[in-house]
Order: sequence, then structure tokens, then C-alpha cells
Amino acid sequence: MARRFACLIAASAMAMTMLTGCATLPEDPEERAEAEALNDPLEPTNRALFQFNMYLDENLMEPVAEGYRDTFPDWFREAIHNFLVNLQEPYVAGNDLLQGNPRAAADALGRFMINSTFGMLGFRDAVAESGGPKPHKTDIGTTFGVWGLDEGPYLMLPFFGPSSLRDGAGRVADAFASPTGSVMASQGLGVFNTVQTGVDILDTRTQYLDPIKELRRTSLDEYAAIRSLYRQTREAAIAASRRGQQAHAAVPAAEGAKPGPAAATPEPSAAADGAGTDPNVRPSAVEFVQPKP
Repeated sequence: MARRFACLIAASAMAMTMLTGCATLPEDPEERAEAEALNDPLEPTNRALFQFNMYLDENLMEPVAEGYRDTFPDWFREAIHNFLVNLQEPYVAGNDLLQGNPRAAADALGRFMINSTFGMLGFRDAVAESGGPKPHKTDIGTTFGVWGLDEGPYLMLPFFGPSSLRDGAGRVADAFASPTGSVMASQGLGVFNTVQTGVDILDTRTQYLDPIKELRRTSLDEYAAIRSLYRQTREAAIAASRRGQQAHAAVPAAEGAKPGPAAATPEPSAAADGAGTDPNVRPSAVEFVQPKP
């Protein structure tokens, strides 16, 4: 139900964008250039939706997230976070392959297999704890960007926050793309996917409690600040994936070169998402499975 709801919201947003795609731009040349640079033709509507989202967040999500953080100890919340990340590893690996990053996909699949066993179904990140690759994030919207699809106009989706026409289409595809979700649904355990979605939203909001408070405290225009941060994050994720492609192409397989790290291992923060890593720091999944003595 939650995935279908997300699909409906994203599809409605895209339809709204298409219907209003011919919005009149300002006649003044400077104002017109600024409007085109912002690429936000639906700004009045987007700002109204932003206020709606902020009202829900301040009165529902933030208090619930604070209660979750205050009630449960760090080790418990970390275990839940690790479990949720582990469930997403096959989905991440699939997008890595579609983006032309087989080594990043190997990292994700290696993490999934090892953490699902030695990591107690993923509640422990046994791979990262042992010096292996950390988790990295990617999605279908990033895949579309790597393929060269333009982001389209900026969108503020009700309930789901900042997006774009390209990423909104990615959200629609996301509703059907999760391998673990498909397996659960095929076994008649669709309720698991609904619970997972709710817990994932709570976990994500808890991760961002302090950064969002700081943003609200320091920003003169929260809407503009979030729009800018969102675009920077998405551009960084696409750039990181393309760097991974280049790194993979630069390693001649015939020379027996050892596989390097994946393209990106961002931590759960808006600034770091998709930012890439130092190739001398993190071993690949293959090196972790067969560590040197």
C-alpha cells in the first residue's frame, strides 16, 4: 500500500508538471535568466506544498523521531538502521550495474551476503566493522541521470519532499524495483514491505534531526536552501557514479589488476550523499572475502 501511494504521489506530480510546463516566464531579461537558472517554474505551488510538508514534519515526524531517539538506546537504533540498509543492498547493486559500475555492485552484493549471515540478518554491519566497504546509496533517479536524462523542473512532492521530474519518474519505478520487496510480496508478506517503509521513514528522519534543526536555524529561506542542497546532492551522486565508470574502465583486466573500491560510499548526510571516496582507503568486496594475511 505504501509503495502504491508513493507511486500515485509521484505520478500526480509529474502530471501536474506536464500540465503546467508552459508556465509564463518573466519578461524582464534578468528575471527571466534567473528563473531559467532556478528551473523551478512551479515555485508558488512548490512553496505551498513545502509549507504543508513542514507543518506535518514539525507536528508529527519530528516529535516522533525525537521520541524514538530519546527512548531507544544507540545500539538498538544502529541495529535497525543496519538491517534496513542491508535490505536495500540488492537494489543498490542492480542500479550500480545499470550505471556501469560492476565493482560497486560487487561491493553491495558482497555486503548483503556477508551481513545477512555473519551480520545476523544485517543487524550488524560485519563487513564495515572488519574493514570492508561501507554502504553506498544510489537509486533509479541517479541511474537516469547517469544515462543522460535531464532532471527537468524542480518539484516539491507532498509527503515525500524535494524531487524533480526525472527523480519523480524514478520514484514510480522504485515502487516496483526492490528485489527484497518483490520476494516478500510473492510470499504473501506484503505487510512486511509496509512496515519496512514506515520504519525506514522513521530511521531517516531520526538521522536528519540535528541537520534539519541547524538548517532551520541558519537559513533565511528554508525552501531555497533545501532546493539548493537537494540539487547539489543529486549532482554529486551522478558525478560519483560516472567517476566509478571511469575508474573501472581505467583498470586493464588483462594485467590482472586487483579490483578497486566502488565509486561512492556516502554517509547518511545531505552533504556527503554520493560524494565519492579516496581510492586508497577502502578495499573492495572481493578483497574482504579473501583478505590478505
